[in-house]
Amino acid sequence: MPTDRQLRVGSRVVVTGCGTSFHGACTVPRVDHRIDGGFRETRAEQALECVLRPPRADLLVLVSHEGETTMTLEAARAFDGPKWLVTGKAEGPIAELCDEVIVATPELEKSYCHTASYTCAVAALAALAGEDISWLPDAVAAELEADHEPVSEHERWLVAGAGRDWATAQEAALKLREGAHVAAEAHHTEQVLHGHLAAVDEKVRCFVLEGEGRAAERAQGLVAALGEIGCETTLVPTRHPVVDIVRFQLLTVDLAEARGVDPDMIHVDDPRWKRARDSYA
Repeated sequence: MPTDRQLRVGSRVVVTGCGTSFHGACTVPRVDHRIDGGFRETRAEQALECVLRPPRADLLVLVSHEGETTMTLEAARAFDGPKWLVTGKAEGPIAELCDEVIVATPELEKSYCHTASYTCAVAALAALAGEDISWLPDAVAAELEADHEPVSEHERWLVAGAGRDWATAQEAALKLREGAHVAAEAHHTEQVLHGHLAAVDEKVRCFVLEGEGRAAERAQGLVAALGEIGCETTLVPTRHPVVDIVRFQLLTVDLAEARGVDPDMIHVDDPRWKRARDSYA
């Protein structure tokens, strides 16, 4: 994992991508924060939004595991300024447009349901932001050895989170949808408490990412509310997006196996979904 490059203090940085890569981008802090006596503004934007309205920024960081994602490539072409790429491959169409290429994985992931490539990209982005990531491999290894979440027959799933955990909630729901083909929803903790709760009942399996401070207080309030409805709910302690997503990756694999689904193919092994995927660029 390259750790010799960092985002410049005093700069405005936008991080972009699509799908899993966009969720990785969302783990980067989105507000001004003090670093070594200065400030750096960092925020995430979906690649299509960067095409529709190229951001005003000093640097665009693109996240694309294969380095050729269509809309991320368009975002790179639309941005008139320095560009860095976080990827799994040193060469490709997006890399050709970038001033720096950070290869975050030892090899390209074969599964379409990206897991290791996600955690590696998130770790790389954390390193670029100046975080010490040396502890993450051991933390992930411990999470892989921990007890798995039990498989259930629920057809609807909900993952809620706030702050830095919001990205994990989105990625967790995406893994469940891609790998196990269940109806999973990601919601911001506060948003569930302001309307979305009306469409949740005991048939929904719920996970609430705890977070810290006020976010943790609201997470506990949401767990209490879901308990009143009769939902099976787990309050999930959180440490870091690289570590927190692992339990949901493992749950996806276990759920897919129990339901006879290939979690690697994200449903394109079925002709209908393959035709759907081939119908757009």
